[in-house]
Amino acid sequence: MGTLSLGPDPRPMISLLKFAARILVILTLGGFLGATLVRLAPGYGVDQEELDFRLSSSSIQFLRQADSPNVSLFTFYARYMLGLLHGNLGYSRNLQEPVRQLLAERLPETLKSVTLALVLGWMAGLSLAMAAALARNGLLSAAASLLASIMLCIPAAVLALLFVDAQLPGRLVLALIVFPKIFQYARSLLNRSVALPHVLLAHARGAGGLRILLCHALPVAGPQLLALAGVSVSMAFAAAIPVEALCDLPGIGQLAWQAALGRDLVVLVNLTMIVTLVTVLANSAAELASRASRGGET
Repeated sequence: MGTLSLGPDPRPMISLLKFAARILVILTLGGFLGATLVRLAPGYGVDQEELDFRLSSSSIQFLRQADSPNVSLFTFYARYMLGLLHGNLGYSRNLQEPVRQLLAERLPETLKSVTLALVLGWMAGLSLAMAAALARNGLLSAAASLLASIMLCIPAAVLALLFVDAQLPGRLVLALIVFPKIFQYARSLLNRSVALPHVLLAHARGAGGLRILLCHALPVAGPQLLALAGVSVSMAFAAAIPVEALCDLPGIGQLAWQAALGRDLVVLVNLTMIVTLVTVLANSAAELASRASRGGET
């Protein structure tokens, strides 16, 4: 007798709906918390024009009523979410432009910076980790560890200022921020992988160091490296904010800095949601890729 077919398996669709619902909840909460921090920040609703001593008290009161919305935080956020459902991202009070237009102009620049940082950071970090794992003595590993430790100790803002002073491309700063994290984690994974019994057996049978690394060590460390990929995306995206602001790169990092100085609530809420969405999607994609890699091994 043939098996009774009950139709397609609904579990993938249920998982997809749960994933979409989780992203929606995280974005909603993230945007609301960002709006709360801006509204409670000192100086919110104060315009720089109010510092003009030539203005009368009535003029200052007019500026405050014009620039600071007389609505509660919950009312503002409800209106914002309603507009977001209709594709309206709001209007920047400081820059006097629609937020959609600002993001369309600046987001591609940030994506270029982040992509370049990930490519260069991963190439340098993974290559140096592999070279350290292949080295017979510990001199190369110690020198590479020292370099990575020094890079980790330098704040992103200080590194950006050094590049500005040296007139070097600011986009490279992000690569130097990503590089030490990749190197340290990848080196730890590779050192652990080359010490596994089957890898030692391959080495005892005369397999070369590079072959052992590519055919045995890297596949074992693959799932963890994929998880690191998701973390590196969110890390580079977050580091782009101070780097673009200090290096005068026309991306959303510079936009976030300008919005923070002017307490531009609508812009900051949108940027908070973008950073949150990128972080969640990158980590989720890395998690799914890691699970698929483990399933392929089994």
